[in-house]
Order: sequence, then structure tokens, then C-alpha cells
Amino acid sequence: MTTVRHILLDDDDPAHRDLPIFRAGQVGMVRLTDTSYTVYATLAVPAHDLAALFHYGIIEALNTLPFISETNNGLDSWDEAFLPCAVIGRFIGILGECMRRIDPDKPQRVLVGWQDDPERIAYWREISPERTLDFLRRLEDFAAKAAAGGYDLECIL
Repeated sequence: MTTVRHILLDDDDPAHRDLPIFRAGQVGMVRLTDTSYTVYATLAVPAHDLAALFHYGIIEALNTLPFISETNNGLDSWDEAFLPCAVIGRFIGILGECMRRIDPDKPQRVLVGWQDDPERIAYWREISPERTLDFLRRLEDFAAKAAAGGYDLECIL
């Protein structure tokens, strides 16, 4: 029987931050009509919150919106996707629905990746629902400011 080593990712461990499985992102305010690429403001998406967006099904729920991406995959991992200003209100509504489904008293432990060679390793992350909800509130505020300013959203996950 082959043994699988389990690694619980720690954001404070530099060795973990160097792993390819350790990923973060950002959301930016842009204008798709600009003649040159300009990012007017950004919101960091820490690795914990990026994992939570996928774990809680938030990315899947948001993909009902008309995101524009080169791959045509919408909002997806390892991709850049744009959301036009006109639908940011629906984006905020979906975030609100997703937040209501998160139980703040139930921390989660989720598998975020694995490898088979040179050794079998499973990479895990603990998801704090309180931390996730705090991030989602900041994301809602950021999106509302973008909409009020006539900006589109750029999501780099």
C-alpha cells in the first residue's frame, strides 16, 4: 500500500507559499472601453479566500453571469475574466445569496490539490467561514464602488 503524505497549507510558511498549489488572485476595476489597459483599483484575493470561493460554490454561482475571457470558460482558475459594469448588481446579488448559505460556525478542511510523483502528497486547506464572509463583504463593497464609478471588473484567479 502506498502512503499519502498530507500537507495542511499554512499561509505564513514561506515553503508553502512557494508551492505551485499555493495560489492567490485579485479583482480589479477596469474600463473595457479604455484604449489602454488601466487598473484603477484592486482587491487582493488571498489564497485562503480563493480556495473558499471554489469550495463554497461561489465561482460556479457567479458563472451564470456573462464573464468575458480568452478561453471562453468564464470565471475560472488560472484565467482572467472580465465582467461588464451593467451586470455588477447581479454579481453582488449572487454574493449575497452565497453568503447566506455559509454556516459561520462550521470550519471546513478541503483538498486543494495532490501529486503522485515523486511521492504521493495531498494538499489541504482549512477554510474559516468567518474569514470567508469578511472577504465576501469586502468584495461586495469593492464591486459596488466599481459599479457606482462605471467600472468593469477584472478577475484574475
